[in-house]
Amino acid sequence: MPTFQFEAYDALGQPIRDVIDATNQDEAQATIRSMGYYVTKISVQKAKAAAKRGRGRKTFALGGAGGKKIVTFTRQLSILQDAGLPILRSLKILEAQAKPGGLKNALIDVCEEIEGGSTLSEAMGKSPKVFDRLYVNMIKAGEAGGALEAILQRLAEFKERSQRLKNKVIGAMIYPAMVILVTFGILAAIILYIVPQFLKMFDEFGMKELPFVTTLLVDVTNTCTRLWFMFPLIPFTVIMFIALVCRFKAGRMGWHLYILKLPLFGKLAEKANLARTTRTLGTLVASGVPILESLTITRETSGNAMFEKVFHRVSDAIREGESIARPLKRNSVPGFHPVACFFWMAMCSVPPLCVLFFNQQFQNELLMAAGGLAILGAAIYYMFHKKPVIEDLVVNMVDVGEETGELDRMMYKVADYYDEEVTTLTDGLMKLIEPMLIVFLGLVVLFIVLALFMPLIQMITELSSKAGG
Repeated sequence: MPTFQFEAYDALGQPIRDVIDATNQDEAQATIRSMGYYVTKISVQKAKAAAKRGRGRKTFALGGAGGKKIVTFTRQLSILQDAGLPILRSLKILEAQAKPGGLKNALIDVCEEIEGGSTLSEAMGKSPKVFDRLYVNMIKAGEAGGALEAILQRLAEFKERSQRLKNKVIGAMIYPAMVILVTFGILAAIILYIVPQFLKMFDEFGMKELPFVTTLLVDVTNTCTRLWFMFPLIPFTVIMFIALVCRFKAGRMGWHLYILKLPLFGKLAEKANLARTTRTLGTLVASGVPILESLTITRETSGNAMFEKVFHRVSDAIREGESIARPLKRNSVPGFHPVACFFWMAMCSVPPLCVLFFNQQFQNELLMAAGGLAILGAAIYYMFHKKPVIEDLVVNMVDVGEETGELDRMMYKVADYYDEEVTTLTDGLMKLIEPMLIVFLGLVVLFIVLALFMPLIQMITELSSKAGG
């Protein structure tokens, strides 16, 4: 219970300074008046003292808290509440054992706010970097319905499943990324240190006419040696360009549509978004959050511009008296987007431009090939750009959920289905990427072997003919 420090005058006009315990400020003032005092000033003493102590315990932290920390905190808070501990004591226990960082700082603030008379949802709402809108609204719904323990359990399960899905997608990307990184490191060592020794030997033996494959390898080696700083600079520039494009609404939409239309990876991104958004919507509806607020939160946490657009239009349609299923189906078909088309053209034109970067011998032909592949990329995007990003399965399940009044259960079933689909896709991608990397490495090694041994065989043949002659 907060302690209020007050200043007042008694019946004789003498100043009084004292403290009193009360649930809130109104109760404190009523108690002071019943004592025959006229209140001139009142403030929360504990909250101020706690604030000073809290500021002393806080550490410097950038950003919020990681997903794993939030998952662990939510599960632990759920267990403590299920055991019957008061919410403030539970939060102080978790704050004491939390490591220095964004979560600990947020918990210090939350405890201070609750001691000052705020509710848990109001206190968490003042730390948006750690507790997002979805989190705060679910807590608010739990407080309003008197089922905070059940909401915390549901929230913990939701966070755990979301984190598990995120880990699956990230884990699927780590293996090929590491293999490609190591591969390029080995190739760079071969090109920079081993190939020059062979080229020096060919030059010493006076070999002026080298095979085309060897000439291409020489160009690659010379370019890598001369422009080595470009290789880290190029991906950095591409990332910065994409980040700049995504700062604009149209650019962000185009980039996200490009990702959704990629072969294999686009399907993975689409199913992961469907799993996340349907589980979010189902969890919010089951927690008693109003449907419009649930759709708004789902839109804000989707992480994809196309899904944000769909849920925004569904919300507008519901305000006009429609159901969810029809506008969901109607708005899930993306239109033609020039930015997405540009990324497809750029992706398809990269191979000949890479060859042109190392060898300008066939400049016109390579530029024509790049132009032709860019047109092909635009054509492929145009052929598939109208494919819906939300499958009929989701629309049908939403329709059934609305008819039966069990929308939350239908959303959970859809989310579970797409979780399994994501798992299947990631496992399939891993099995596909591994042989593709092996074939790629084999072709690169074959290219280097041919480039080095063809002139070597030619040189040995010439020496043998001279010795025989």
